[in-house]
Amino acid sequence: MMILGVNARVLGAHLAGWRHPKAWSRTVMNLGHMIEYAELAEQGKLHFMFLADGNGVRHMDKPGLFAATTPSDRPAAFEPVTLLSALAMKTQRLGLVATATTTYEEPFTLARKFASLDNLSGGRAAWNLITTANPGDAMNFSRTEHVARDMRYQRAAEFIEVVRGLWDSWADDAFPQDKESGQFLDPARVHTLNHKGKFFSVLGPLNVARSPQGRPLVFSAGQSEPGKELIARIADCMFATGNSKEASQAVYADIKGRMEKYGRRSDELKILPDMTVCVAESRSQASELYEELQQLISPELGVSFLSKQLDMDLSAYPIDGPVPDLGDMPVGGTSARTAIAEIAHKDGLSIRQTYQKTVGGAGGSIFMGTAVDVADQMQDWFEGKACDGFVLCGLTMPDGLDKIVKLLVPELQRRGLFHRDYAGSTLRENIGLPIATNAFFKAS
Repeated sequence: MMILGVNARVLGAHLAGWRHPKAWSRTVMNLGHMIEYAELAEQGKLHFMFLADGNGVRHMDKPGLFAATTPSDRPAAFEPVTLLSALAMKTQRLGLVATATTTYEEPFTLARKFASLDNLSGGRAAWNLITTANPGDAMNFSRTEHVARDMRYQRAAEFIEVVRGLWDSWADDAFPQDKESGQFLDPARVHTLNHKGKFFSVLGPLNVARSPQGRPLVFSAGQSEPGKELIARIADCMFATGNSKEASQAVYADIKGRMEKYGRRSDELKILPDMTVCVAESRSQASELYEELQQLISPELGVSFLSKQLDMDLSAYPIDGPVPDLGDMPVGGTSARTAIAEIAHKDGLSIRQTYQKTVGGAGGSIFMGTAVDVADQMQDWFEGKACDGFVLCGLTMPDGLDKIVKLLVPELQRRGLFHRDYAGSTLRENIGLPIATNAFFKAS
């Protein structure tokens, strides 16, 4: 069965998505919108909702782009674990995935937050592990410059080792809470980690009991060499860049092929491209919505947006000329940057054509048309071993998610590609992964 999550971009996936008449108004710090989003996603039996995050306000040096904002910038947003804790009280089965960085967090604090969320939600928590791409975030953590890529991944590898060790601090039966005997906990069923490494020294144990899933799931999206190796070794799910079926097939085969050397089966990792969806009752309605949004993007804003995506100032280049060679990857570079440039150069796109292509889909592909059209494309990718499912986002919100739930999901269910109900109560059960075993205690 296909795994389907949703990217909780309340502004929509399109750069102008928030400006459409059907889009939510006043989205800043609006808990009501987030509750509506989560409840609608669960109504559609979607596996999880995902909250991206950063640790700073970006693009203040680019007034036009800053004023218009972009779906991924989040200049004012709830801290994601705090928000998902609230949404856990409004949902029953929907998985709750939040981003947190290994570069500017501490393992103990992060392990505690996600273990708490897993217990609060009854086993629906997942952590999206990132190493932080935005160099400016460093300035909010008493640093003068961003950590170099190779050092970030070395730190991340040790970080996840510590977090997993802390999540295994307690056996499942460590807290008998027996009123008659007076024994609240069993001292023999707790493990003190006592980790001492290159980056961290953490005694433990974690002051949160073992979570319903054994451990929260770990997602990651890195597509650099260190990122790929880390995913193959430790990740439960991978957020992939869905720029084309062929590129996704190559990533799928590459990552799955690396897992055996870490003693893992290929089905222990679920690869999920980020995909923008524009689904409507008819092809013409889908095209009309897309064109309406495209018309709201000025050339100046489009060039600024593409400059952000490519981490290169394009304002001095002819707008109808080719996308220039990007040169070396900057310190905070991302896989999306490389993917967009590859498409532009491969297809001979101009700067204008490239921003027109990317403003609607955050740099990835767009599946557009009727539910049958979109389901055809999703089925082709899924059966062609390009992915194990998708992380979807509509062009506008909440209309985009409403169309996914009411038009697309029933079509996928009709084809037998998507479940009709949740398989269990935990996120692990629902996406077909076993409860994590404890490294220090055998199940009683």
